[in-house]
Parts: sequence; C-alpha cells; structure tokens
Amino acid sequence: MLDRFKIVTVTHKKVSLHSISEFVVKTSDSASLRVRLEDLKGTFGLNELLYLATCNRVTYFFHSEQSLNPTFLTQFLRHLNPEISAEILERPLDFVNVLEGMDAIEHFFQVASSMDSMVIGERQILGQLREAYDQCRAWGLVGDNLRLAMDQAVVTAKSIYANTRIGEKSVSVASLAIQKLMRFHLPKDARILVIGAGQTNMLVAKFLHKHHFENITVFNRTVSKAEEIAAMFDLGRAFSFDDLATYSEGFDAMVVCTGLTDAVITPALYAQLLQGEEGSKILIDLAIPHNIARSVAAENDVHYIEIDGLRALAQENMGFREQEVQSAKEMMAEFLHEFPKIHQQRRLEIALRQVPEEIRAVKDRAMNEVFHKEMAGLDNATRVLVERMMEYMEKKCIGIPMKAAKEGML
Repeated sequence: MLDRFKIVTVTHKKVSLHSISEFVVKTSDSASLRVRLEDLKGTFGLNELLYLATCNRVTYFFHSEQSLNPTFLTQFLRHLNPEISAEILERPLDFVNVLEGMDAIEHFFQVASSMDSMVIGERQILGQLREAYDQCRAWGLVGDNLRLAMDQAVVTAKSIYANTRIGEKSVSVASLAIQKLMRFHLPKDARILVIGAGQTNMLVAKFLHKHHFENITVFNRTVSKAEEIAAMFDLGRAFSFDDLATYSEGFDAMVVCTGLTDAVITPALYAQLLQGEEGSKILIDLAIPHNIARSVAAENDVHYIEIDGLRALAQENMGFREQEVQSAKEMMAEFLHEFPKIHQQRRLEIALRQVPEEIRAVKDRAMNEVFHKEMAGLDNATRVLVERMMEYMEKKCIGIPMKAAKEGML
C-alpha cells in the first residue's frame, strides 16, 4: 500500500549544514555502516530501508507499517545518535521533515531530480542516490517496493533533465567551491591536496583540471580511485589515507571530502602536513559531518571554505534555473499520477506469481488422480486430444489474470 512509503529527512532548508551531522549514522567504515543500518531496520520493524547522506541532506526512506508519530520519531532519532541534542528531541519537527504515502514519493522524486537540492539542477545528486541505493540493495536492506520507487525516480529525473533547462549551465557544490578558490588567484603550480576520491572530489578535480592546475596529490582509502583522479593531471600522484601521516611536501590548498563521519584533518595531522611552513593556506571542506576539525580552521592562518559558506553563492547562480522549476514540477506531476497505477500493477503481478503453478497443479491432479480411471480407458487418439485440450485450457486460464493485472483491471 502506498501509505507504507515513508521518509524521515533533514535538509539545508531547516537546519545549518553543520547541524545535519547530528542525523548522520556515524561509523568508521562501510562494514560498520551496514551493521548500524541492519540494526536500525530490525529495531524499528522496517520492511525496507534506503539511507542517503550528502553534503546538504540526510534521508531515511523506508517501507513500513510503522506510524510516524512523535514517539516513533523521538526513539528513531535517539537510536541514530544517542548524543543528539535535547533541543532536537523536544521539538523534532522543527528540524526534521516527516513524509508518508504519495508525499514521500513526491519528495523522493524531487531529490532525484535535484529540485530539493541546495543547488537546484545539479546532477550529482542522482549519482549519489544511485550509489546509496546500490549499496543498500547489496546489503539486502531494500526490496521490491523501494526498487520500484527508485526506478521511477530515475525515469522522472532523466525526463526532467532531458525536457527542461533545469540542468543547463550546470552548477554544483564542487563548482561553487572552485569559484571561491579562484578568487585567491593561486598560481597554476600551486600544491593542492585532494583528500577523498568520491563523486564530489571527482568533480572538484575536473574543475581544477579545467583551470589548468596540475600539481595535485590525491589521498583515498582505495588507492585505485585516487589514481583515477591523479591521472587527470600531469603532476598528479595518488596515495592511501595512511600516507597522510608521513607526507612531508607541504601544500598551498587542500580539498577534503570523504565518506568518514569523523574529522580526518586533526590539529596534529594538520601540523604534520604544514611542515612548519608559514603563510595563509586555503582549506575547503565539502563533507558533512566536517572532515576538517573546527579547531584547525580556528587556530591557524587559513582561508576556510565550507558548505554553509557557499549558500549565498548558490543563490546567485540560481536565477536561471528557477525559471525552469515550474516546468519540471508540471512534468513530475505526470509521473506522480502514474506511480499508484504502476505500484498497484506490480503488487498484482507479485500476488499472481503462483497462479500458473496452481493452475498447472489442478490440471495434473485432474488428469492423474481425479479422472485417472477415465483417462486410462481412453484410446490413444482420444487421450492425446484430451491432453491437448487441457493444455490449451491451462494456458488460457493462466493468461486471463495476467492480462487483467497488466491492464489494471483487478
């Protein structure tokens, strides 16, 4: 049933981006994240669960009979983060959006189409959503209902991008960060550290290459992904996170965005990377929760760029896209109108999966048990005719409900 689709989400619209970290599942690696999400699913009796965390949102999309009442929401948030602030628990709806049924589906479609993003029209969110879905599917957290919602969300997003200008002259958080970086007029041979090799930093790297920076050093847990980015640059090099502690070549700027939920650049590590150099450095932190410890920015001579600081710049770039939002909304309304029919048809198809086997079993029992003696008394030609008639009836009986399901007649 459609009312079992539910979303608990926190976005840039209600809270500061720094505060979004209160709602993230804090883990040290993907294996730990899987355990936490499995626990969340089991504890709250969720049939299916999709978890999405980006630089400006945290979304829990699930399929469940659970009522999203205040008690459930408070317990859910406390389970996510035992240290969550009392203010949030007292007034959760001031911070969290709770959606059910078609409202949840509409929000999910809006997310996929980047209509709910801090930077409307940026295409990165669809890739992030697919990555999150694929991960949750591989872990057995999602099933047929969220698969159907995901499939239709992707179709909707692609159609909106193809038939409106919402994604034209693409702007992203990564591009905004580079815009701010360019205001410092770094030389093209500036030493830039890129820490993390996910989708955001891949975009950062493309912009750095576009602006002809070449002295890039990439660090990542999976070195092969770091090598993929480093290969874009003439002086690009790739290392593992473990090599950060011994890196001694200094830097002029660093861009940090990893999947880790703790600070990667601690005061001690920053001092090591600094190598005693003086002069102002540029630090760009595009992660939520922040990957650069706040004390690093507060206690050192740095120009600090973070997601929250990009809001104003994002608004400057949105005038063009907002003209296309209405067209996108009208297009999305058509897909939303069709979703209940698609969902109902799928449920019928699943319910009717057993029909062919059951009809076949009835036929076999009729011929081999109920009318066994009569069949044995028939001559060969008559027996063949009866078997052909029964097979014909079997196929027709199977086809009737299947056709009805496809046409939405039942």
